[in-house]
Amino acid sequence: MKSFICYVTLLLFGASLLANSPSTANKSSITSNSLVVAETTSSEQFIARGTEPFWSVTVSKKRIVYSSPDTKQQTFSSVAPLKAEARPADLVRVYRLQGKGNNILIIKKVDACSDGMSDKEYPYSAIFILGNKVLEGCAEKK
Repeated sequence: MKSFICYVTLLLFGASLLANSPSTANKSSITSNSLVVAETTSSEQFIARGTEPFWSVTVSKKRIVYSSPDTKQQTFSSVAPLKAEARPADLVRVYRLQGKGNNILIIKKVDACSDGMSDKEYPYSAIFILGNKVLEGCAEKK
């Protein structure tokens, strides 16, 4: 898990550097030292969920919707996910969501992810970053 968090930190750092660089604004791939991320055309649908606090993100072909009992539902335009370069498309997906702040959804294939509240095991882990809030949970294909 620590290596996954380090990976996310590296990814966010590289993305923020490129977002502020005018010379890379139109490129379809991001490079940060040895980390390379390329755009994928996957349009698979997912639902990511987390507990304490409860939240969910639904990824569909038309939109990405965040909801939580504590906050107003937020809808983002659907975007093509990024995937790790030279890795299977099903391994990791990074959705950079439009809107105010740094809004990112990361879905990573794992052996098993537990929501901590049920016996259900999910095939993906999820990290959702909404502005300055980081939420961790599990995900599955819809």
